[in-house]
Order: sequence, then C-alpha cells, then structure tokens
Amino acid sequence: MRILVVEDEPKTAEYMHQGLTESGYIVDIAATGLDGLYLAQHQAYDVVILDVNLPEMDGWEVLSRLRKTVSTRIMMVTARGRLEEKVKGLEMGADDYLVKPFEFPELLARVRTLMRRSEQ
Repeated sequence: MRILVVEDEPKTAEYMHQGLTESGYIVDIAATGLDGLYLAQHQAYDVVILDVNLPEMDGWEVLSRLRKTVSTRIMMVTARGRLEEKVKGLEMGADDYLVKPFEFPELLARVRTLMRRSEQ
C-alpha cells in the first residue's frame, strides 16, 4: 500500500514517514503543493495525506485539482481546526480531516479506515 504525504514541515513529515513505513506502508513525501499535485497525478496512491498550509500551492487548491482527476482517498492534516475549515475540507472532497497536533496511533487508525473504504 502506497501513501503520499504532502507536508512542508520537515519534522512532521519525518514523523509520519517513519511511523507509516514502520507500519508496512510505502511512503513518498512532497514538501510543496505543486510537487504533491504532480506526484498524486502521476503515481497511484492508496491514500494522500495533505496539509493545508503549503508553499507554491495551498492544500485547498491541491484538493480541488485532485478531485477533478483522481479518486484516491485524501486526508487533510492541518493545524486549522475551526469547524468552518473542517466542513470546507470535507465538502471540497476530503475523505477525512485530522487536526494537528495529533498522536500517531490516531493517524494510523484513520489511514487504515480509509484503506478499508477504498477496498469496498
């Protein structure tokens, strides 16, 4: 199972990469919205974990563009935890929305749930 993490904060990206890799997933990292969009459109991923605050292109725009071309499960992971932002992400097509800071076991459980949904 292959996961794309689009996260510009190096410590957070490494935290997710290490945990997901140790859990048996193949993980690619993109540090900008443009790089994340390119990878998601040119590689098959089971889940995309997408930050909102990204350089070059924000996560909202990446989400909007991906929803026009791919059906990959997308989890927004961001410090933006206001209700309006959660609703915006879900209404734009995100499959899940996780607010930072988070504990890795919760991220992993949500990834596994998205994987199960994509198998159905």
